Amino acid sequence: MKIEVLGSGCAKCKMLEQNTKEAVAQAGLDAEVVKVEDLQAIMAYQIMSTPAIAVDGKVVSTGKLLKPEEIIPLLQ
Repeated sequence: MKIEVLGSGCAKCKMLEQNTKEAVAQAGLDAEVVKVEDLQAIMAYQIMSTPAIAVDGKVVSTGKLLKPEEIIPLLQ
């Protein structure tokens, strides 16, 4: 499983990356968490707001700073 955290590098984006890593650890998933800051790559997802999470290329959350317990159901 590949999880991408999409965002420009703002504080919320960095916090979402940390929360996503924590969610993966709590759920015991074998997943790669990647931070995507490249604007062209983010625009390819056609999202209107960041931070966002994409799981295996599919956007599952946009514009929200989710807590680890809110992220886990999106990964399963």
